[in-house]
Amino acid sequence: MTMGRLDGKFAIISGGATGMGGASSTLFAAEGAKVAIIDHNLDAAEARAASIRANGGDARAYRADVSDEGQVIAAVAAAETDFGPANVLFNHAGSVVVKPFLDITLADWDGLHGVNVRSMFLMTRAVLPGMIGRGGGAIVCTSSISGVAGAPMEVLYDTTKGACHMFARAIAVEFRDRNIRCNAVCPGFIRTPHGARELAALSALGRDVSDAAISARQGRVGEPDDVAKAALFLASDDAAFITGTHLFVDNGFLAAL
Repeated sequence: MTMGRLDGKFAIISGGATGMGGASSTLFAAEGAKVAIIDHNLDAAEARAASIRANGGDARAYRADVSDEGQVIAAVAAAETDFGPANVLFNHAGSVVVKPFLDITLADWDGLHGVNVRSMFLMTRAVLPGMIGRGGGAIVCTSSISGVAGAPMEVLYDTTKGACHMFARAIAVEFRDRNIRCNAVCPGFIRTPHGARELAALSALGRDVSDAAISARQGRVGEPDDVAKAALFLASDDAAFITGTHLFVDNGFLAAL
């Protein structure tokens, strides 16, 4: 039997029900990991977990608003009761707000920071003690090309992804001596519900995000599996000497800037 790249490991994935997170849940399980899917959409999370089990994997779903401290603590505790402490944490949960800067409200600002940034803090803080206790592990955070490339109408989103960038680097530095690796995967335009909402909002505000425009910048729209495979690499022992880095999954989008 071929060994999987995550054999014997337990992975917690926030936002793991659909899109890139869903593809990662499926791939991580196929590569041998037990998977806990933590998502605000419990129906979708349970459907993903059932699909994984139907294909011979081991996955369970847990509902949480990952911007809420109590819900995160409860979901992680339930997952650890079922599977033990995690070897892998994929902080994938996130959303997007596309608005002209002067139209952004304080509620917009706080809400998106809650989902994109506070969730990483809460999830990582909840998972790290158990991960350290079992001897170490790998954390992957979903950032974006928007973490380094500013764009009109996306000041808020870009700011949250800049925070994702630095969070991964700082965690890597602080916890390296405890055998914890932390890296960020940084997608370009990917064919997901999240990506479709972003493109529709940008188009409505006059930005050219047509197929032709995206093709000119990154060749094609990426697929969820493109990001899942990058996250798998960073989560696996193949990346054992890689920490504090950012892996761009954008087919050269940023290289052309």
